[in-house]
Amino acid sequence: MNHFASALLSATLFGAAAATSACTHSPSDLAAEAGALSPAAREAAAIVDDFHAALGRNDTAGAMALLAEDALIFESGYIERSKAEYAEHHLAADAAFASAVASTLAQRSGAAAGSFAWVASEGRTTGRFKDRDIDQMTTESMVLRREASGWRILHIHWSSRKAESQ
Repeated sequence: MNHFASALLSATLFGAAAATSACTHSPSDLAAEAGALSPAAREAAAIVDDFHAALGRNDTAGAMALLAEDALIFESGYIERSKAEYAEHHLAADAAFASAVASTLAQRSGAAAGSFAWVASEGRTTGRFKDRDIDQMTTESMVLRREASGWRILHIHWSSRKAESQ
């Protein structure tokens, strides 16, 4: 089984375990847990934040250092199947975009078990990029794997939509 399949299996298993244990909670307990980042996932979430900070500084080398070699990135219907492929295709554009617009985190959840963690984030990105006004609601999920050098991002899935007028 490849690393990504192993990560997904692990994420599914500890997600299912969390869902099963949640069934014994009262509705008020579930509301309190919704959107929570487990203490075990905080270190992995810090890597997610470091990755975004590196992109925001247009520091592509810093961002790359946080990706696993076998990373899988899903973005706007495109797929990069490795860290090297991401570097060749979307990394520079992602860094240029992130360094030009402001992103705010609205909500985050996540958990970790063993060598794997997942972090799901919701936010908003606003600003101007390539003579275009940007106002997007964003969602992101990342799966991370603990390696000898620390947590590394194994999978990213980014999605966005135009923000609704308020």
